[in-house]
Formats: sequence, structure tokens, C-alpha cells
Amino acid sequence: MNIYTKLACFVGGALFGSFGVKLLSSKDAKKAYVHVTAAGLRMKDSVMETVTTVQENAADILASAKDMNEARAALEAEETTAASLESDET
Repeated sequence: MNIYTKLACFVGGALFGSFGVKLLSSKDAKKAYVHVTAAGLRMKDSVMETVTTVQENAADILASAKDMNEARAALEAEETTAASLESDET
């Protein structure tokens, strides 16, 4: 690469950088930032509602599973007691 190409790249980058700063700080850009941020906040609220629903469902499932295990353990204990009573009678 010769020196003129490097100089042209430098000048082009400096001009683009200066123009980019003005573009990013314009009123239209600020409006776009506000819209994007508002959309992000709406999305966050929607996601949090979904997360809350999933957590509630998981808690219900866990409670049902614990109840099922307790009922099963009680049934097994009852069967064990009945079996030991039968073996004691003989």
C-alpha cells in the first residue's frame, strides 16, 4: 500500500467519524434511541410476565409431586404394616 492510499483511508475515516458523531447525536437519532429503549422495556415486562407464569407452574408441579410422593409413602407404609401383621399371625 502506498502512502496516498493510507492517507486517503485516514482522511476518509476522520470524515466518517466526524459525520458519524453528528449523525448519532441528531434529534432523529435520539427519537430512534427512545423508541428502541421503550420497545426493550416492553419486551422486558412481557418476558417477566412469562417467567412469573413459569415459576408459578413449577411451584404447582412441585407441590403436586410432593403430595404424590407422600401418598405413595403412606400406601407403602400401610402395605408393610399389613404384611408384618400377617406374618405375625402365622
